[in-house]
Amino acid sequence: MQLVKTLHPPKVKKSSKPIDRGIRNIDSYTHLRGESLYVDDVNVREGTLHAVVFDSNCAHGKIKNIDYSKALDLTGVVSILTSKDVPGENQIGGIFPDEPLFAEGEVHYWGQPMALIVAETKTIAKKARRLIVAEYEELPVITTAKQAKEKGSFISAPRSFNLGDVDGTFAECDYIFEGESFSNGQEHLYIEAQGAYAEPLENGNIRIVSSTQGPTAVQKTTAQVLGLPMHKIEIDVTRLGGGFGGKEDQATPWAVMAALAAQHLNQSVKLILDRHDDLRMTGKRHPYNSTYKIGLSKDLKILAYEVELLQNAGAAADLSPAIAERTLFHATNSYYVPNVKSTVYSCKTNLPPNTAFRGFGGPQGMFVIESAIAQAASELGVLPSAIQEANLLEENQEFSYGQVATKVEAKNSWMSAKEKFQLEQAREKIYEFNSNSPVAKKGLAVMPITFGISFTNTQMNHARALVHIYQDGSIGISTAAVEMGQGVNTKLLQIAADIFSVNGRKVKIESTNTTRVANTSPSAASSTADLNGKALVMACENLLNRLKTIVAQEYKVDEKEVALKDEWVYVAGQKTDITWEQLIFKAMALRVALTENAHYATPIIHFDKSKEKGHPFAYHVYGTAIVTATVDCLRGTYEFDSVKIVHDYGKSMNPGIDLGQVEGALIQGIGWMTLEEIAYAENGRLLSNALSTYKVPDIYSVPKEVEVLPLETDGNDMAILKSKAVGEPPLMYGIGAYFAIQNAMKAFNPNYKMKFHAPMTPEKVLLGLYNQ
Repeated sequence: MQLVKTLHPPKVKKSSKPIDRGIRNIDSYTHLRGESLYVDDVNVREGTLHAVVFDSNCAHGKIKNIDYSKALDLTGVVSILTSKDVPGENQIGGIFPDEPLFAEGEVHYWGQPMALIVAETKTIAKKARRLIVAEYEELPVITTAKQAKEKGSFISAPRSFNLGDVDGTFAECDYIFEGESFSNGQEHLYIEAQGAYAEPLENGNIRIVSSTQGPTAVQKTTAQVLGLPMHKIEIDVTRLGGGFGGKEDQATPWAVMAALAAQHLNQSVKLILDRHDDLRMTGKRHPYNSTYKIGLSKDLKILAYEVELLQNAGAAADLSPAIAERTLFHATNSYYVPNVKSTVYSCKTNLPPNTAFRGFGGPQGMFVIESAIAQAASELGVLPSAIQEANLLEENQEFSYGQVATKVEAKNSWMSAKEKFQLEQAREKIYEFNSNSPVAKKGLAVMPITFGISFTNTQMNHARALVHIYQDGSIGISTAAVEMGQGVNTKLLQIAADIFSVNGRKVKIESTNTTRVANTSPSAASSTADLNGKALVMACENLLNRLKTIVAQEYKVDEKEVALKDEWVYVAGQKTDITWEQLIFKAMALRVALTENAHYATPIIHFDKSKEKGHPFAYHVYGTAIVTATVDCLRGTYEFDSVKIVHDYGKSMNPGIDLGQVEGALIQGIGWMTLEEIAYAENGRLLSNALSTYKVPDIYSVPKEVEVLPLETDGNDMAILKSKAVGEPPLMYGIGAYFAIQNAMKAFNPNYKMKFHAPMTPEKVLLGLYNQ
């Protein structure tokens, strides 16, 4: 069948490169060459001013007086803005309105913003900051969650998830163990510090380039503070130099401050935090103090588990209540426990408001139950893996929050890792090594993970996509997805290129912009690719169907017989002489819409907070890691010989990117569990305020061998193209590093009583090795 050519499209250059289905990260080239653009790379308007934040050097106190006179007299200082200059509400709190943009009357943490210095250069603004003198009437300081609970200082009411009869079941348990654990905070240490550039436009509009994971949150809060409607504020994000949750909520104040200054001065303003300012003023992963009680039967089944978790929220809510909730969701990790009582308190302290961090409270909850299992195993004289394996989640078992587990891969991943990595042989080799090595000892730990995918706040699980097909056949895509190194732009490009069957070079992923795609959820909860990708699929398929209709009508065939393949039109399986570009030309001539806007909302999920029951997750990600460590028992130092993982990718749409996410999350998790120790003085001042006092994993800290095998599975239809979320779940594999070290210590000192106080720094190892 030949098409009768009634139209005469322009000549176009054909793509010589075949469709690349296994595309590499599209940012790799510009990253390597240093050409990728971030906030600090924006071409600024002539006369742009620079801002520096003046913050509190008192953790809790009444503001008696602040003298700005010397700073204002400094040549080059244009203005100093305080709460008195806010035309709208001096409030940036998201969940609760408990966080002022600038302190008023009192300060509640060391590093709390009090004013914004705007000057001709950043150097002048920083010099002016040193000239400001603040006087305080100091008040009592709370730095730990335990202190906060004792004083009744809370962000919100406690929450509890319950299943079965915990109290009654403990009376029937053969073994009961009780203990406590502590997991410290963690600094995000994104490569690109917090920052924003605000530019006043005509008619009172303001455009902000922000380093944020949540453009809509920045837009909404800026409008609130400036006393403007949201449509007057435009937020644009090209990419972030890392986020890890630290820019989900805490990117907002800096953007708001820059916009406030731009509004007041009618000039563009740039505010980029220095690393030390960022470390001092921003919140971290939440530290948790926890107590637990675990009951087992003689056959090592966990019959009952009770846990109380004290979350150190800091001085304001930020995202702490939502993070506390996620801790409850993952309090039993990969295990089925028929009787559970888990309670979390969000404790208010005088630290910077702690915030989202990869895992969003889940890792803290998982660490506690793994500690409980480790203690039980130690006291019973069995391997922790014996208890772990005996209690792995199975199909149709119920989580403590009411969701029934389906398509469960917990045992599949465990048994795959056990077999493929020859777990028993590995144990025998370690036993042989330890028997012949008086100084160095090896330890092994197995770490299973089960992590739910979705925002636990149901209403946040939605996204939109806007797609333009241009006259020459090129394609522009806008979504709410923020690229921050996780490769989401590449996956979005893959989706469009696959649906239209065009070369990826024809597809452009636009910056994330609130004018093009509005009212969106942040790029967080490992849901960015799922939500935005599903919306993009809908938009692209709607456009594709329109294009197929054109061909079907001309050929007088059913639309089902029309297909696009490698930029050519096929009818009834036969290649026509219509190229992709010619098809688009036809659509234009026939006045067919080549723009589509689609909205996706995750189905099925729901959660009733009044009952603490529901079905909050679209699906779960599973996996198992086997971690082996060697401890130098003279020095207390350690290294990781290997981490071997079987991970549930589903049907990965980009194995290269997904592998990178697993490896990166693993190392970040190991860092949290071993090296990264947040320290505050009793007066609330951050002590680990530089990379000389806060250690992160470097090339020498990375395991000598990291092997990641994909779990053989059918995937899940709720995931984009059955490719499961991969951002957060692998971080929890790092918890295994903590227990591998402890097991090596126990091999050296049989009298060592296991402790569960993370991170396991070399200092703690050395003390534990010789503890009698």
